Amino acid sequence: MLMPEPLRKGDKVAILSLSNGILGEPYCAHTRETGIERLHRFGLETVFTENALKGSEYILVHPEARAADLKAAFMDDSVRAIITAIGGIDTFRTIPYLMEDEEFIEAVRKHPKLFIGFSDTTHNHFMLRRLGLQTYYGQAFMCDIAELSGNMLSYSEAQFRSCFAPYNGRRITPSDTWYEDRTDFSPAALGTLPVSHRETHGYELLQGTPVFEGELLGGCVDSMGEMLLAGNLERLGDLLTPYCECIPGLADDFRRQSEIIHRYNIFPTAEEWKGKIFFAETSELAPSPETLRLYLEAFRAEGVFAGLSGIIVGKPINEKYYEEYKDIWREAVGNADIPILYNVNFGHATPRAILPYGARAHVDAEKQEITLL
Repeated sequence: MLMPEPLRKGDKVAILSLSNGILGEPYCAHTRETGIERLHRFGLETVFTENALKGSEYILVHPEARAADLKAAFMDDSVRAIITAIGGIDTFRTIPYLMEDEEFIEAVRKHPKLFIGFSDTTHNHFMLRRLGLQTYYGQAFMCDIAELSGNMLSYSEAQFRSCFAPYNGRRITPSDTWYEDRTDFSPAALGTLPVSHRETHGYELLQGTPVFEGELLGGCVDSMGEMLLAGNLERLGDLLTPYCECIPGLADDFRRQSEIIHRYNIFPTAEEWKGKIFFAETSELAPSPETLRLYLEAFRAEGVFAGLSGIIVGKPINEKYYEEYKDIWREAVGNADIPILYNVNFGHATPRAILPYGARAHVDAEKQEITLL
């Protein structure tokens, strides 16, 4: 696996919109400026790719422009790291443009760069993993670096700062505080903290041995589930319907999503999951327990659970379905010997840790820590 260099002061960081184009909307100007100022505090130079700020409608209609931005960022020798603006719903539409572009593939392999994102960016993480690049799951420009508080949330900031050094030896422990999802993103919210709560659960071991070890592989449950199930939109109920109604032909693209994923071998094979720690977290849509079961059953059918060394599950956003999800995980995995660590700070619930794909992790539920080796 190609290992990108840690960040250094003076590095140029490219911000791009691989899925949702909201970063370019006029009403997000204060968010952009906040993010630029924060990266400057870290000693980093910020650049936006050519199409990153063209707005939601343009980004939705032009997946080829999003793909071109990712290619350009990898081909630009002055860019040392790439951070996604935010997640979305249809990043898979960029994959054919990239996986059939030999220049892009060569650039990824010859110029490995730090790539950070979460949520729907799971598609890009899996694609870049297929090309041999280690990437980082866990934060995004708008959600974390440009958080509207006076500073980044302290736990998230410490995790981002950790990208300035090799990750081996880093410990990930429970945050003392968790935050509700913001409802106000307007300029009036600048300088205000999200609604906060004291963490009362910590890491919860749902089953299995409290100590386990393996390489990290995973992402957003919703995105991974759609990779396997989007060919049958009816099974996903109303989750994708609002998006499909926005753009003519988008529903057909979603029906092709599973075919795209399999054509380019994006989703890891059953063999590749063996010995891994599967990290998984649910999106801001807070899928119902029944939908979560549907996704997890698709993973089991694909062989994900057959040879895992363990599972770590992210805190549900706003702690919605907190107890219900625990039962679904135990039942759907169907093997009480696989350790499941629950309520870990990564994914859509804030604050967010950063997980390097392919890093070997040592999990100790009793010590309440995950150590990257």
